[in-house]
Amino acid sequence: MSKSTQPATGRQWMLLILVLLVALNLRPFLTAPGPVLSEIVAETGMGYGSLALLTLLPMMLMGVGAFVSPSLQAMIGTRRGILIALLVLAAGSLLRLVSPGGAALVTTAALCGAGAAFIQAAFPGIIKAEFPQSIPVVTGLYSAFLMGGGALGARLTPLLVNQGYGWRPALAWLAAPALIALCAACFILSDSRSDRPDKTLTGQLLRRPRTWTLIVAFGLVNAGYSSAVAWLASYYQSLGWSSGDSGNLVALMAVCQAAAALALPVLARRSIDRRAFLRLTLAMQAVGFAGLAFMPQVAPAVWAALCGAGLGSSFSLAIVTALDHLPLPEEAGVLVALMQGGGFLIASLGPFATAFLHDVTGSFASGWTMHLLCVASVFFLYMRFNPSRYAQAMQSSA
Repeated sequence: MSKSTQPATGRQWMLLILVLLVALNLRPFLTAPGPVLSEIVAETGMGYGSLALLTLLPMMLMGVGAFVSPSLQAMIGTRRGILIALLVLAAGSLLRLVSPGGAALVTTAALCGAGAAFIQAAFPGIIKAEFPQSIPVVTGLYSAFLMGGGALGARLTPLLVNQGYGWRPALAWLAAPALIALCAACFILSDSRSDRPDKTLTGQLLRRPRTWTLIVAFGLVNAGYSSAVAWLASYYQSLGWSSGDSGNLVALMAVCQAAAALALPVLARRSIDRRAFLRLTLAMQAVGFAGLAFMPQVAPAVWAALCGAGLGSSFSLAIVTALDHLPLPEEAGVLVALMQGGGFLIASLGPFATAFLHDVTGSFASGWTMHLLCVASVFFLYMRFNPSRYAQAMQSSA
């Protein structure tokens, strides 16, 4: 990104506002269908496998797109790519207004995922380049608004449906904030070919084992997120809850994600060794998933809140930790893109695996148990993130 002629502080404030506006649009399309799945099923006849595609397919595209995004940035530039991505994201939501059936609805989810993929790959590099002294705080804000967008989607759709709107118009309203972000990006973003990433970086970083460690850890954690946004509402509806109450539970989870996504990076900003805080994120997830699996009716709000806090803070701290590995913004940005790319491919399997276990056992509890085991596995991967060894880890190749 090129430097503006405006005072640095004024330009940074404008960029920060844009970062937050855009982040707000990166999760609603995933969380919005969950609370109204019963209405979608009644009208389209979609089964659990097809419904899982509403989360699985965009997550997969977010994964594949993150691998492709650095090359696209090098070819067309960050500004043009973000503008196109926001337009695609808005179109995906708007087309849900006229989706005739399940296949069309899945296609709109794919469009949203493709748009989000480029943005999520590009923004961490922008943050490191434009806010070098405030990376944890700005990343926390970015992650908080990203998760807050999830809360917006989970709460808005059942609210609109209860007000007499059909589920199609309710989902289509999510195009509005994307169009607002698009207009803001047109005025605020600038571009420079010299700031575009090296096309060869992707191949170089994929030959480093540390890149794959980051990918696996990120993927296993976010598999829990994708399953939660896909099935948490349905889980509690199967226990007798209404769509509104179950939607509120998803919204609570997303609000806690947003709060923790900001709070933990701020707390961790004074030390480059993030491992103690990463372990805390896993502890919260472990308690939350255990509660959902074994005592769902005891304190559902507590379990949802703990899952949300653990998942949200783990997401933002994972980005900060990956950015810590490399000093140059363009290199660190590509590393984060790859972490998210491979990670989202793994995470996309979460809803499908949970649906499969539901079909086998008759309960979503088996899926929450699966994610509890994933959390335990990530603990050992997080222990390897010793900052004194980052330089060595990023120099070694497979």
